Amino acid sequence: MSTIATIPKIRDALRATFRSGLTHSIPWRQHQLYQLARMAQNERELICDALQKDLGKPKTEVLANELGSVIKRALKSAERLPDWVKAEHPEVIDRQKPWNPTIYKAPKGTVLIISPWNFPMMLSFQPLTGAIAAGCTVVLKPSELVPTFSQLLEEIVPKYLDPNAYRVVNGAIPETTKLLELQWDHIFYTGNGKVARIVASAAAKHLTPMTLELGGKSPVIIDSAYDIDLAAKRILWGKCHNAGQICVAPDYVLVQRDKQDELVRAFQKHYNAFFPKGALDSPSFGSIVSDSHYKRLTSLLSRTKGEMVLKGRADAARKRLELTIVKNVAGGDSLLEEELFGPILPIVPVDSLDQAVDFVNARSHPLVLYAFSDNESVKQRLVSETHSGGIVFNDTFQQLAVSELPFTGVGESGYGYQFMKYTYDTFTQLRSSIDMPKEAEANLAVRYLPHSEEAVKALTAAVYTPIPPSRL
Repeated sequence: MSTIATIPKIRDALRATFRSGLTHSIPWRQHQLYQLARMAQNERELICDALQKDLGKPKTEVLANELGSVIKRALKSAERLPDWVKAEHPEVIDRQKPWNPTIYKAPKGTVLIISPWNFPMMLSFQPLTGAIAAGCTVVLKPSELVPTFSQLLEEIVPKYLDPNAYRVVNGAIPETTKLLELQWDHIFYTGNGKVARIVASAAAKHLTPMTLELGGKSPVIIDSAYDIDLAAKRILWGKCHNAGQICVAPDYVLVQRDKQDELVRAFQKHYNAFFPKGALDSPSFGSIVSDSHYKRLTSLLSRTKGEMVLKGRADAARKRLELTIVKNVAGGDSLLEEELFGPILPIVPVDSLDQAVDFVNARSHPLVLYAFSDNESVKQRLVSETHSGGIVFNDTFQQLAVSELPFTGVGESGYGYQFMKYTYDTFTQLRSSIDMPKEAEANLAVRYLPHSEEAVKALTAAVYTPIPPSRL
């Protein structure tokens, strides 16, 4: 078990491993990726049990959304790694081709990954997969809010991954503070904006590059011409994952005012179909992670000025909270103060698409904007007139299944890219190189002092390059 005193020694040992060159071997990296997949596969029952204990997370949800994605991406990364690591030779002008311009792919070094509690398997091992592929050594700091799972990681990770290169450090604020005092070659943090500012400030002291995967209030815009029943079904499905405790959960819905009641009826219909006996005791619906989060959510509900049209039951002792849907929510309402991160869905009625766009743009950039429309001009307008990490049409949550798309935030929802090669690139340094041949000397003579009039003309020719006229 790690202690505050041992944390610097762990970092130093990992740095020594990196400098030894152990992680540079492509077959060695592929083996570690296969071992990561084996761990997820072989220890699935222990992992499911731990997440059930910590989060009340349904087993099928863990298998499908966490373990499955970890296994799939680890195997794909191992398969594609030989292509990813190849040096690149950019296309250059003819006279520069003999210089052999090359981009080498180098691992950044020893990195720190701080993962959250809500999808702890996927959000720990998604960045770790990229770090392994890139050839980095890693400290993984899982969340103290999922103690059973985090302790399990400390036990099983060394059984599968080389402990000389990958270490799990558990603990709370004191341990994280000690980690952040140290210099790292990259820090990958997933969590909330408040803590992200603390992490970024610590990283800045060492000029450490970062990836911040945060969240924010991801809105849903429904075109009044779209199938309201289908939209409700797909929004509800995305909202119910982990009881709404995921960064890409639909946070609030903007719908034409005259379609609001139709949407409410559709939500009620599909909720009853998903949970015929309600979600309070359903094994398919997760629990709230902690008492403090439970109290935060119930406080938000107690202060809303909106009308509850689907009032979820609550059980404080078990931290269980059913989905609550609130209509006629106006700007400035308690439910629009912060990212909800729970089973609450406000509906904000608007009078036009213009008003919906203005409402979204008046707030911090979300991690994802969801929109339901069959109208291509509406889609293109939302692409051009809004700003978000991602934009998803006619579904929710499912974008996470596409491993070849970059996952990213913007502004308050974070920065940096991940998923597959994008995660590999995050932990990779691009090293530019040329190799000047002796035979090029004749062509280089013009650069040497003293400069003749002809040499000056050649060296400054770019300044006089003709500029074509603009056509507006």
